[in-house]
Amino acid sequence: MPDLLLASSSPYRRTLLERLGLPFICAAPDIDETPAANESPEQLTQRLALDKARALAERYPQHLIIGSDQVLLLDGQSVSKPGTHAAAVAQLQRCSGRTVRFTTALCLLNSATDRYQLISEPFDVSFRELSDETIERYLQQEQPYDCAGSFRMEGLGISLFRSLRGDDPNSLIGLPLIRLCEMLRNEGLELP
Repeated sequence: MPDLLLASSSPYRRTLLERLGLPFICAAPDIDETPAANESPEQLTQRLALDKARALAERYPQHLIIGSDQVLLLDGQSVSKPGTHAAAVAQLQRCSGRTVRFTTALCLLNSATDRYQLISEPFDVSFRELSDETIERYLQQEQPYDCAGSFRMEGLGISLFRSLRGDDPNSLIGLPLIRLCEMLRNEGLELP
């Protein structure tokens, strides 16, 4: 069985992958994430997931390499990680009372055969109406400035939602585990 490699420096993706109980290593891919001309956000995430996996294939020639990328869409436009408190406030104000779509692209590349599997996993999040006070309390407690949409699903972010719709809530955190398990089984890896 090839070794498993997570092509990411994300502690959130690492924590998710640990749930499967499989040994793996992590390495950060160094890729250009600039969108191509006329590339949709969904196309961008798929390309980046594959590019992240391929960027490490030469260094790890006998591995199953997991690449993932995520975009949050609001009114058809990408919403990035806020980085600052002010940007997080603005993002949550825009999301208040609305439904946003997360699209998480997942790639599993077998670096020995150059065979890859690539999917996009959509997930819709409906926010409840958020007062400025609610937003401020939430941001002071959670400080999700490194998370697209300014929330952490695995933390207090759940308190901001009215409903969730999708096949795999792990995709909100950045790694759709249900699809990943299918991909690993396709590569002959038996999971419990």
